[in-house]
Amino acid sequence: MKEQQSIPTSKVARASKFVKTGVKIGGNYLKYNVKKLVDSSTTKEELHSDNATDIYDSLSELKGSALKVAQMLSMDRNVLPRAYVDRFQMSQYSAPPLSGPLVVKTFKNYFGKTPGELFDTFEMSALNAASIGQVHLATKDGKKLAVKIQYPGVANSISSDLKMVKPMAVRLFGLNENDIERYMGEVESKLLEETDYDLELKRSVEISEACAHISNIIFPKYYPELSASRILTMDWLDGQHMKDFLLTNPTQETKNKIGQSLWDFYDFQVHQLRQVHADPHPGNFLMLSDGTMGVIDFGCVKVIPDFFYDNYFALINPDTVEDEPRTEEIFYNLEFLVKSDTSADKKLFSDLFKTMIGLLGKPFAVDEFDFGDETYFDSVYAFADELAKIEELKNSKVARGSQHGLYINRTYFGLYSMLNELKAKVITHKPVWLVSKKIRQPALD
Repeated sequence: MKEQQSIPTSKVARASKFVKTGVKIGGNYLKYNVKKLVDSSTTKEELHSDNATDIYDSLSELKGSALKVAQMLSMDRNVLPRAYVDRFQMSQYSAPPLSGPLVVKTFKNYFGKTPGELFDTFEMSALNAASIGQVHLATKDGKKLAVKIQYPGVANSISSDLKMVKPMAVRLFGLNENDIERYMGEVESKLLEETDYDLELKRSVEISEACAHISNIIFPKYYPELSASRILTMDWLDGQHMKDFLLTNPTQETKNKIGQSLWDFYDFQVHQLRQVHADPHPGNFLMLSDGTMGVIDFGCVKVIPDFFYDNYFALINPDTVEDEPRTEEIFYNLEFLVKSDTSADKKLFSDLFKTMIGLLGKPFAVDEFDFGDETYFDSVYAFADELAKIEELKNSKVARGSQHGLYINRTYFGLYSMLNELKAKVITHKPVWLVSKKIRQPALD
C-alpha cells in the first residue's frame, strides 16, 4: 500500500479537501443524471460506488475523526448503501499508512529519541493503519511489541472535521439532521477520548485485568515507559482479523467458541463494570485457530450512567414492555418520547420503539441464540428500511433517544454483526433480572 508523506493539519487545508470532495460528488451526480437520460434503466449502484470511492479516498488522506465516522457508518449496514459499507470498512485496519519520516518525527517529539534508539528492532512500515493511528511491529528484550502511533493533528481537528462531515452525512445519506446533531456531539466527546493515549492506557489495563477471568480471551500487556499521549506500546498478539480468519474455514465449533467469548466479554463489561469497549468492529479483535481471541484496542470506551442503564435494560425484560405505564415512563426517561408529542406522535413512536426493543432484545429472551439465523437479521434490516420511509421520523424536530444510547446501540449492533459473521450459536448469559418472571418461575418452584 502506498505510504502517505503528509497529512493536512490546518483548518484551511482540511476544509479545501472537503470542498474538492464535494465537487467530485457533484460530478458523479451529473454523470449519473446524464446516463439516466440516455438509459432509464440506469441504477444508482455506479453512483454509490463512485461516491464511496471518492469520499473514502479523501477521508483516508485526512485521517482522524472524518475517517472514524466513515468507519462507524460502515458498521451500520442498515444505514448506507452496500457500496459505502464495503468501501468504508477498509478504514477499520487498511487506510494508507504514514511514511517513515513522519513516524520518526512523532517519536522525537514525545521521547526525544528515534524508534531505533528505544527498541531493539522497529519495522518502519506499518502493518495496520486505521482512522486514528497505525501499528508497527517492534522488539525489545526478546519480546514482540505492537506500537500504535497517532496521526499528527488528529486531536486538534476533531471539532472542525465533524462540522464539515455533518452536512455530507445529512444530504448524502438522508439522515435526520436533529439526530445527527445529537450524534455528532456524543461522537466528538468519544473521539477526544480516543486521541488521549494516556487515558487509553489506563482503561486498557483496568478493563483487561477485570476481564482476565473470561475464558478464551487474551489481552496484551501494556508498557507505560514506552508510551506517551500519542504513542501506545503493548505486547504483540498473534491472530487474524475476522475476514482472514474466516477464509481459513474454521470449524463451527471453533467459531461458536469465539462467539461465546465475545458475548461473555460484553455481558461482563456492560452489566458488571458499567463501562464497555464500544468499538466492536473486526479490526479490534484477533482470532486464532484454537478458538481463542485477542482484544487489542480500548480507545473507545463508553461509561454507562446508572440512570441510563436501569431504564435502558429494564426494557429488555418483556415483563416491562407489558406494563404500559412503566414503559411510557421509561420512554420519557430515555427521550424516546418528549412532552411536546401529540397523541398521534406518542402512539407512532411508542410502537416503533417497542418493535425496535423486541428485535434488539430477542437474543436475551432465550437461553441460547443462533446468530447464524439470517431470518432474524433480515427482520432487523427490514425494520430499518421501514424506519427510513417514515416521514414523521425523518422530519422530527427533536432528536429521539438519549445520547447515551448511541454508543450502546452501536456496541450491540457491532456485537451482533460479528456473531452473525461467525454464524455463532451462543449461550446468552445475562443478569437474572433481565429474564421474564414467567420464564424464571418454574426454576424457582
